[in-house]
Amino acid sequence: MTKISIKRWAGALTAVAALLAGCGGGESSEVATTAKTDTITAVEGRMLPETAVQDVSPVKSRSATTAPKAARVSLGELSMAKVEMSAPGTPRLVGQARDVQATNSAAAMQSLWQWKNTAVGGKVAAISFNAEGAYGLRLGVLVKQLPGSATVRVYTQSAPDKVFQISGQAILQLIELNQSAGDRSDAASTWWTPDTGEGEATLEIELPPGVPTGALHISVPQLSHIFENLSLPTEEDLAASQRFDIKDIGDSELCNLDSTCYSNGSSERNAVARMVYIKGAGAYLCTGTLLNDANSSGTPYFLSANHCISEQTVASTLQTNWFFRSSSCNSGTLQSSSTRRVGGARLLYASASTDIALLQLNDTPPAGALFAGWDASTIPVGTSVIGLHHPRGDLLKLSLGTVAGQSSCSTTSSTQFSCVGSTGNFYSVAFSQGTTEGGSSGSAIFRAGKVVGTLYGGSHTCSNRSGSNYYGRFDVAYNAALKTWLAGSSTSPQPSNRTAVYRFYNARTGAHFYTASAAERDFVIRTYPDFSYENVAFYAYPDSSTGKDPVFRFYNATSGAHFYSGSTAERDFVITNFPQFKYEAISWYAQSTAGNGASAMYRFYNAKSGAHFYTINAAERDFVIQTYKDFQYEGPMYYAWTTAQ
Repeated sequence: MTKISIKRWAGALTAVAALLAGCGGGESSEVATTAKTDTITAVEGRMLPETAVQDVSPVKSRSATTAPKAARVSLGELSMAKVEMSAPGTPRLVGQARDVQATNSAAAMQSLWQWKNTAVGGKVAAISFNAEGAYGLRLGVLVKQLPGSATVRVYTQSAPDKVFQISGQAILQLIELNQSAGDRSDAASTWWTPDTGEGEATLEIELPPGVPTGALHISVPQLSHIFENLSLPTEEDLAASQRFDIKDIGDSELCNLDSTCYSNGSSERNAVARMVYIKGAGAYLCTGTLLNDANSSGTPYFLSANHCISEQTVASTLQTNWFFRSSSCNSGTLQSSSTRRVGGARLLYASASTDIALLQLNDTPPAGALFAGWDASTIPVGTSVIGLHHPRGDLLKLSLGTVAGQSSCSTTSSTQFSCVGSTGNFYSVAFSQGTTEGGSSGSAIFRAGKVVGTLYGGSHTCSNRSGSNYYGRFDVAYNAALKTWLAGSSTSPQPSNRTAVYRFYNARTGAHFYTASAAERDFVIRTYPDFSYENVAFYAYPDSSTGKDPVFRFYNATSGAHFYSGSTAERDFVITNFPQFKYEAISWYAQSTAGNGASAMYRFYNAKSGAHFYTINAAERDFVIQTYKDFQYEGPMYYAWTTAQ
């Protein structure tokens, strides 16, 4: 038997003659659930239709004059020598961790906020962070206490009219997801802002009326300084600016094939996304693939490598770039339909044994994305395969090759792994055209349009055509765990998928509104500007077929607020005794007792306003108890879910 020692990538700026391979170590991370006994071994792909419900865009337009004056924090140039020595043996590093002394504690932040009053009686302030020479910034916002109805905005001083906006409760949900996975470190309590694409980022906080500024406990002890240009101009950008000096991202090796030039993978490429994520405040590149399940449920399962993401806290930082490919063959410009999602993901499974990770995206993929098919059978030697990936974060590339055999691969050091033998959990793939590089890690190989493996690493380069690439076997990972989520049922359909319940906040009345209807959500956004959209609050069931209990909705004509109850007896009592409460409908279905993975829905009552407030987040519950003395805590009212599945 021949043993092959393969050098791993040792950082973004060190040239080596091998593809990045993952650390390869660590324990398997799995969600405990009952495995299905179905014998499904292959699934076809499915395109997300244009009619699919999309998330509300987090990018908002506003008058630049409404932006508060921002305090300024500046960092000098990044020491590139320090970058060369950082994080050996990791996926392609594109952003370096930098400490920010000026904002490393809540007290330090409080000294910088310049609070001013808002039109509705709240407070707003901003801090601008600048890092000389950066192509982008992501701020690590450490959250110790944040009101759920706070509005958090991220933008640049060059474009204060275009802002990324997120509610405090959406941030709290990400933190709760990290902590529920067992991470209680500061990293789990850190929300990473989206990349601004510039060397400056402004963080703005708007507090709702009644919240003292001293109740806000957040800090920015670190930021990620993006030192590689992750942006590319579209043809429309170039036509508008007449600029042709923008550096192509990645400068991947010349033997890489532009995927737009080939019919191979013309459908599958719509399933592939470039990944940018944060680990230890460093920013990294990998590639991932959207997967279908046997029931075509539309659940956004996303496949990549364990050495890319193996922790929930890292998964929560994930940004994905979709349709990140050239506008025409070898144009070097990005097609205008390319879009970004920044909501992170839930880690379902990660294992070093096949170097495969399965995630569930928190965002809905864009219309036109493909939920790729997969094949969990063993692939014979000589089978033709294609790879679709983002080497060095570049525009989507295509590789053509064949399966050369199986191997057993293991880590030998922080910068190397070895593969040995003719059996094992990895496929050896020989490419006849194209290659892979750092940033390609986690990308899939496809046989006849179906995923059969994910990239671990290898020695094949443009100058070393005889080298091999190694892919974790999908069939092995599927039988070990992936079938738990992907197999569905061969004999009967799955229970109805849970539906998102959306949340709004009216700062003028202090009342919240909840709806499980995306159409009603969009109507409220269009029609009622006083209602601030706060994202998905929780998940419930849309009908009674699951045997869950109804949650009833009332409208209080006197206060203008809505009231929700999971009790039939309470519903009847309100109808009989409170004529100002107009019964409207069953809003959704939940359950009256704990169990089945459900979380308590906590209820408060404000005697002054007559409004009720509901939250599934324990941190927000505690904040309300501590801060809003007018709100009387009434305990759990019913039980719902924090995830769609």
